[in-house]
Amino acid sequence: MILRIALSCGLCLFLLFGCHELLGNEATDAFVPAMIDGQGEGWTELGENDFRMLKCDPDTWVWNGSLVHCKGTPIGVLPSVKKYRNFELVASWRHLEIAGNSGIFLWCTDEALEAMDRDKLPKAGIEIQALDHGYTAKYEASSKKVADFFSTNGDVFAVGNSTMKPFAPTSPNGSRSFPKDKRSLGTPEWNHYYVRGINGEVRLWVNGGEVSGGNNCNPAEGYLCLESEGSPVEFKNIRIRELP
Repeated sequence: MILRIALSCGLCLFLLFGCHELLGNEATDAFVPAMIDGQGEGWTELGENDFRMLKCDPDTWVWNGSLVHCKGTPIGVLPSVKKYRNFELVASWRHLEIAGNSGIFLWCTDEALEAMDRDKLPKAGIEIQALDHGYTAKYEASSKKVADFFSTNGDVFAVGNSTMKPFAPTSPNGSRSFPKDKRSLGTPEWNHYYVRGINGEVRLWVNGGEVSGGNNCNPAEGYLCLESEGSPVEFKNIRIRELP
């Protein structure tokens, strides 16, 4: 009887501590984010024929398969041919110079694109910003101000006359959703963005982890636009899945 009780106790202890160790390892592994690569049912690759040149130079945007190179000038955007409302989007991007500035516009309107002057950005839409980490030092050196109203890890904010309620944490004036985690890589490394826009709510994942977003976006339908803003940048593997 004593031997049986000892064996039973030993088994219980093994189950308690052994399973705890196994669960602990699984929990640790669970913290490794899984990339959403845009593969599978419903996903479509966006390439040269899915975007249109607008108020730029012939060599501002140059395609090579699934990769598009932007020289950064003039300032402007490369709009999609089609409008989107609810969707999932993946794209990889990298800056080719320190302090590079770019981004992806969501839900840009016809009116904003038609009114956009050459060497300017549209005044409507939601911007998913893509800044190189060196931009902070560049801004502070040129402006002599503290760079506290933006970050370099994936801000999301409304542009021009558009509106959005940013998710916390926010910029000091409350206009931008600041990333809750620092996941962006500096030039010349590639970064992976996964963006989900549903019924006026947008969420951004950077390199596998959700960082920022907002809801009550207006407009909540329109064109996707890649941004040219003064420095060379590349995008590749742009894929989209439309949702109901």
